[in-house]
Amino acid sequence: MKRKLLAVLVFLFYLMAPIFASPGKNIKDFNVFPKNDGKTNSRNLQKAIDWASKYGAALWVEPSDEPYALASGLILKKNVSLIGVHGPVPRATAHPTKKAPVGSVFKIEDNEHPLFIVESATQIKGIQFWYAHQELKDPSKIIRYPPTIQVSKTSRTEGVTLSNLVFYGEYIAMDFNASEAFPCELILIEQCYGYPLSGEFIRINYCYDIPRFLHCHVNPSIMRQMQVGFSKAVVDAVIARKTFAYTINNTDNAQLIDLFTFATWGGIYLGDESYGQLTNFNLDCVTVGLHKAGNNTKNRNWQIAQGSIIANAGTEVENIHPLIIEGQGHTAITNVEAFSGDNPALTNTGVSFDFMQVRGNEKLTISLFGCRMRNYVSKHPFTIKNTAAIIQAVACIDKDEQLYNIIINR
Repeated sequence: MKRKLLAVLVFLFYLMAPIFASPGKNIKDFNVFPKNDGKTNSRNLQKAIDWASKYGAALWVEPSDEPYALASGLILKKNVSLIGVHGPVPRATAHPTKKAPVGSVFKIEDNEHPLFIVESATQIKGIQFWYAHQELKDPSKIIRYPPTIQVSKTSRTEGVTLSNLVFYGEYIAMDFNASEAFPCELILIEQCYGYPLSGEFIRINYCYDIPRFLHCHVNPSIMRQMQVGFSKAVVDAVIARKTFAYTINNTDNAQLIDLFTFATWGGIYLGDESYGQLTNFNLDCVTVGLHKAGNNTKNRNWQIAQGSIIANAGTEVENIHPLIIEGQGHTAITNVEAFSGDNPALTNTGVSFDFMQVRGNEKLTISLFGCRMRNYVSKHPFTIKNTAAIIQAVACIDKDEQLYNIIINR
């Protein structure tokens, strides 16, 4: 009888062991504590990362009512996962007695280097990044922090997952501008939120295999639950930098789904050497919504669908365009609407100049279907500055709520 009972207990142990097994180690096991200064915590966290890299282990960022201070310059080495407690918290967590976040929070203490440089097979998930010293009111005092997360510049980086991250007061959130010598591949960024004071949330270059940006949100009201926010002057300064929230360069078959930005100069830039698909987006209070370029006719093609653009930011209406298309290649646009109006959060014109401006002197092709176009001041929704462009619009609606069907340069 005892043997049978022992056998049952052993069986239950092996059955239940995966449930109770730790995915790795707590960063506190390496003397990373909220009470420490940033340099001490960074030194100890780097030791934890060095240990985890050997085993492909995860490091658990135990939630706390006080953040973990960090100095910049950490290397997230190969095979390491850094895991916190959070799903996305797009209006911030809130300390019960002061204006600060709680949970798995890193508080960045300097602006010397990127906070994390990521290598291959790495993951950061469920973390809040807090730049507590960032200026909120005066644009002249904005701190130009290096990127919070940056791709390695000294090795090829393959397979990085960034999910459920929130950034407060960052200047550039995620910098995946790799080099031709050390490109990157298979970068997945999902459910990330912030408001970069450079206007650049995600940028990527030399990614030769399918980057994916999914369900990301840029908004200056990111710290609402903490009862702090950016002034209108700071928001206007972000727009004045003339940058894009999402910039895609030198990438193969990029997949962009459910992207949002509010109060940046540009929404999404699709560079000369990029192609892919963009669906389900909202680009709100921008000067330029989408800017698509291309340097050949073979595969510099984008399929763009199911989106809304509110182009109104700035003071000069002639610079405000929901869509700019230039260079070579094809752009297929389906069910994309644009409208404008006033918003007190930023300086704006309340209208756009047109729906789409087409630039350049080389042959390009554009097809549009089911697009709703309104609140533009020009006579026609398209401003054509490229006489070689071939354009067809079908079942679109213009600012007068009339059907707009047209073929240009058939």
